[in-house]
Amino acid sequence: MALVIDENNFEEVVLKSDKPVLVDFWAEWCSPCRSIAPFVEQLASEYEGKAVVGKVDVDQNNAIATQYNILSIPTLLYFKDGKLADKQVGLTNKAVLAGKLDALLP
Repeated sequence: MALVIDENNFEEVVLKSDKPVLVDFWAEWCSPCRSIAPFVEQLASEYEGKAVVGKVDVDQNNAIATQYNILSIPTLLYFKDGKLADKQVGLTNKAVLAGKLDALLP
């Protein structure tokens, strides 16, 4: 299951992770976010132990969304070694998301 990431744990879970991190910025009211959610959940299971997969609710964590200039959702950010490494804006398929994550694995 994808981790719930918020302003309290973002630094620890994302920026200090020793594994690549995929963060899904979403909101409850966002239809494309609900469409991509099953892919994110599948990736969380498939990459367990190899990567961290989590979700940030932009309505409840506006400071993080603002910090990373999230202007539309879903936006998926990929981090490696605490730095932004890649980005996917808008609805896409699971293969695209997995491919970007694979590119960050050792």
